[in-house]
Amino acid sequence: MLILWIIVFIVALAVMVKGADWLISSAEKIGLSLGLSPFIIGVTIVGVGTSLPELVSSSVAAWQGLPEVVAANAVGSNIANIFLIIGFAAVLGRKLFVSKDLIDIDLPLLAISTALLLGVLWDREVTLGESLLLLVSYGIYFSYTIFHKETDGLEKEIGKNISSRPGLVWQDILMLGAGLMGLIFGAKYLIAALVNLSNILNIGAGVIAITAVALGTSLPELLVSAKAAISNKPEVALGNIFGSNVFNALVVVGLPGLFWRLPVDEQTFLIGLPTMAMATLLFVISGISRRIYIWEGSFYLALYILFTAKLFGWF
Repeated sequence: MLILWIIVFIVALAVMVKGADWLISSAEKIGLSLGLSPFIIGVTIVGVGTSLPELVSSSVAAWQGLPEVVAANAVGSNIANIFLIIGFAAVLGRKLFVSKDLIDIDLPLLAISTALLLGVLWDREVTLGESLLLLVSYGIYFSYTIFHKETDGLEKEIGKNISSRPGLVWQDILMLGAGLMGLIFGAKYLIAALVNLSNILNIGAGVIAITAVALGTSLPELLVSAKAAISNKPEVALGNIFGSNVFNALVVVGLPGLFWRLPVDEQTFLIGLPTMAMATLLFVISGISRRIYIWEGSFYLALYILFTAKLFGWF
């Protein structure tokens, strides 16, 4: 049974990631066919789309009676985004340059959203009022991004890839529906596998969520950032992580919190929250220096290994 549920877990993750890919791709084309600018598409569809696996899997987990998975998934994804994905991108690219815009705007917003999430989770529970606060904060962030932020590398890249307004075709609508169904059904079986693996291995669902689920749902960010690093486009590699971490902190926790009271499991509270705070602080320090070197990336990867080992009690 163990092997069976491991296979279900892996296949469900793959279906979710592919579903998110189909949804983002088709939504981009539909948005352009409706006359939306590449910038708006980049901020909304691409920026939010890469975090959909986290949101859907967390919502399904809460609905199926595992509300502790929500905070664990968000915290674990933010740790993986910085230590694993930025670390991996820095090693691949050998050096990542940080623009002045990221220092002036994105770093403070990332720090504020992380501090807000830490404050909300500090009493080991997310209430309705706190969820509303998180969502209102994301609304402010989203509005600021839309109305005040200049087009960055990610949106420019989209503009280059899709420069003309395509016609609306039924295949795009079909792919949009297929991507959404892949996300929903993938999340359903992912959580079912998580429950069974937790029982078989006698490991808390929160521990699996903060590691395996968080890592799996961060695969879209990993693929985008790794490709950008290899292509010498550090703005895309870093900008993708900023938007994803803010979304995880404010929406992935805030939206399910409107419908369920969300507890924070012990491992997430004792190990996950301090690690997320440290990861964000180190990332801000690296950003202020405007360069992330290969040795810093290696250090980030080592810290992620240490974080995982501590969760499972390996040392």
